[in-house]
Amino acid sequence: MRILEIRPMRGPNFWSIRRHKLIVMKLDLQEMEERPTDKIDGFLERLKSMFPSMYSHRCSEDHEGGFFKRVEEGTWMGHVIEHIALELQTLAGMDTGFGRTRGTGEHGVYHVVFSYIEEKAGVYAARASVRIAQALIDGTGYDLQNDIQQLREIREDERLGPSTGSIVEEAASRGIPWIRLNRHSLVQLGYGINQRRIQATIASTTSSIAVEIACDKEDTKNLLEAQSIPVPRGKIIRDEDGLKDAVEDLGYPLVIKPLNGNHGRGATINIVNWDQAVEALEIAKKISRSVIVEKYITGYDHRILVINYKFICAAQRKPAAVVGDGKSTIQQLVDAVNADPRRGYGHENVLTSIKIDEMTQNILEEKELTLQSVLKKGEELFLKRTANLSTGGTATDVTDIVHPYNVFMCERIARIIGLDICGIDIMTPDISEPLTETGGAVLEVNAAPGFRMHIGPTDGLPRNVAEPVVDMLYPPGSNYRIPIIAVTGTNGKTTTTRLIAHIAKTCGHKVGFTTTDGIYIQNQMLQRGDCTGPQSAEFVLKDPTVDFAVLETARGGILRAGLGFHRCDIAVVTNVAADHLGLKGINTLEEMSKVKAVVPESVQPNGYAILNADDELVSNMARNLDCKVAYFSLDENNPLIKRHCEDGGLAAILENGFVTICKGTWKLRVHKVINIPLTFSGKAVFMIQNILPAILSAFIRNFKIEDIRLALETFIPSPVQTPGRMNMFQFKKFNVMVDYAHNPAGFQAIARFLEKVDAKPKVGVIAGVGDRRDEDIIALGTLAAKMFDDIIIRQDRNLRGRTEQEIIDFMLDGIKAVDPTKPVKVIPLEKEAIDYAIKNGKKGSFIVICSDVIPDALDQIMKFKEKEDQFEMHPDDIPNQSNR
Repeated sequence: MRILEIRPMRGPNFWSIRRHKLIVMKLDLQEMEERPTDKIDGFLERLKSMFPSMYSHRCSEDHEGGFFKRVEEGTWMGHVIEHIALELQTLAGMDTGFGRTRGTGEHGVYHVVFSYIEEKAGVYAARASVRIAQALIDGTGYDLQNDIQQLREIREDERLGPSTGSIVEEAASRGIPWIRLNRHSLVQLGYGINQRRIQATIASTTSSIAVEIACDKEDTKNLLEAQSIPVPRGKIIRDEDGLKDAVEDLGYPLVIKPLNGNHGRGATINIVNWDQAVEALEIAKKISRSVIVEKYITGYDHRILVINYKFICAAQRKPAAVVGDGKSTIQQLVDAVNADPRRGYGHENVLTSIKIDEMTQNILEEKELTLQSVLKKGEELFLKRTANLSTGGTATDVTDIVHPYNVFMCERIARIIGLDICGIDIMTPDISEPLTETGGAVLEVNAAPGFRMHIGPTDGLPRNVAEPVVDMLYPPGSNYRIPIIAVTGTNGKTTTTRLIAHIAKTCGHKVGFTTTDGIYIQNQMLQRGDCTGPQSAEFVLKDPTVDFAVLETARGGILRAGLGFHRCDIAVVTNVAADHLGLKGINTLEEMSKVKAVVPESVQPNGYAILNADDELVSNMARNLDCKVAYFSLDENNPLIKRHCEDGGLAAILENGFVTICKGTWKLRVHKVINIPLTFSGKAVFMIQNILPAILSAFIRNFKIEDIRLALETFIPSPVQTPGRMNMFQFKKFNVMVDYAHNPAGFQAIARFLEKVDAKPKVGVIAGVGDRRDEDIIALGTLAAKMFDDIIIRQDRNLRGRTEQEIIDFMLDGIKAVDPTKPVKVIPLEKEAIDYAIKNGKKGSFIVICSDVIPDALDQIMKFKEKEDQFEMHPDDIPNQSNR
């Protein structure tokens, strides 16, 4: 078996609109295509032995053990690999269960699709599942535990931490979109101008000065002490001499911790002798040059969480510990504690397993114990010096017993420091009594406090502490989205996208849009190239200046990784025509329409899908939509349009020479076609198919008709506004048009325009596209022979898997099938082909250049135009300087 390709999906996709995180593995079963599972001796028994928990897989049988039944009856190895990949992730603490396996149309080649929690873990599971399946087939041994541990480590390295994850989950539950901005904990909530950011539990609203203060323990202590907040006595030191002075002044027990630190890193508590103090100093100096030595306050360690300056909850923390039973060794007691199903690797469970590290060994040495020592029954041994959950500590929720004075004090502390999200560490014998009466003290104020102890305490009530964070970032009535209009289809996407963006800009919006030629923010091109995939969409949605997004969304990006957004407000589908068939497992127009349908299927329930009523493949998409639908048509008598409008629906049509909005049976005429520059005085009928969905999108967004009309009048087809879309150049003897037409439907649209152009001869500079089907390349030649009097065949820069001669021969086959005598010249380089066409242009001719690299072609033609238009002064027009 051979893996041909692995593609992670990250948004709505061809395989599932709702399940965004999918691995799509293209797998060649090779000889295993002829060997289903019932033909492999002992396969089922070996599978059950390795994965007994797979009994829970129901498969299509819809009952436990259903998958094993399918294996017994005989199923293909791609199906088995799908289930192995899912179970591997589940065993590694990433419970996920969606999968499907489908043929690609090639013999023995399948798409194995399964869900993932963490992308890198999903990719690892894909490769591992093929290795495991092969071992099961061959009956050889396999180290499954190694794969499971590798996946656990990948999960811990890749996933959001518990605190960040809880905020993201709370935001997602409210429909707030989010984007991970790095591989750590920096996350964007919302889109564009309405975005907020979090990093762990620091928010974009958090004061940087407050964070600096909280990270400086001395500044924090001084500010609190000045405001009559009880804090421990202490000193700042840098070396052992300073430590000696501090010990003499403060006396034992002590706490030693870094001056600049958080989350308990480098801190040691309850130090009772000089050796412990020296060790603690060295530990703290690994974090910070300066170290705080404080009097150790006896009592229980409490963490108070304050969000948006309001008390939220409290937890009592306890370091990792074991309790003796009079017979078990310390190691056995640790193993017993770690056997608690609530404990796990890293952050996979509520509690973390206790790890025997250097700190633990030092504690044992101080107490003259080893891991083989036996504790007395009931004797408690603390294995860590700090009460962090990440080192095996425990937490008990005590929110409901915190004394009102302590609540008041903590809210005041948050204001003093200026932290809108802060964790306050308090040592006191009894949190239900005022701190002033128990002799307790405030030990620290922490920026970016961990939420894990609150959302999953060892004992007590879990608290949804992420809720007040999201409430703070997005108070009731706040907007977290920006309008998103996504445009897809075979032809017309770019022009439609640009026109919608122009209308929105005319109406006062700061628009970000993506096209096949680049990414634009407020009409400034920031990236050049084909930018119609999910990364380009995210680029726009990440921009904090954008309040309106228009995203051209092409087939390639959808199949490669899915959409770059989870939901859009309006989706436009221009058409579905024969192009890109035979690529990425999409072989028919019906399959291509399913790919394009991903975009309208992602529309919010109260949004609109705008569909071409003249294209049955497009209009049929309405059957599977859970949003509103509007249609457009060049035929006002289109039966679908008439029924839709009679039912009170929205539509845009061409009627009596006008582009018109139909609101139910009422007609709102927007503009006369001949007065819209994009239609070239009505000659470019196919451009009207781009205008209709654009004005319909604008109308749905409540733009005024007069503003839409003004935008149509000011959208001038040109190399600047519509590069590569019918860009006209008037030379003295002939005219030149540059267009991106590259498929049969595009050629047909140009042909209809040329029928209305009075010129002779009509010359075409054309090329075939290497990754298209043979018949598609031949069809271009056939159409070109009907459209043009003279033909120049050039080659694309990227031949996409074919030879130059192969493409030329297919083009010539198409041309000769129409007219064997048609004048044809082959000039492979596009630059040379354009040079030849212009330098040999005949008077009265019309030259159509179908370009592969639009910017280069436009630059080349404009240089010819500038040279022809060069201004030359006659000597008699030069002023005589001597007469001045």
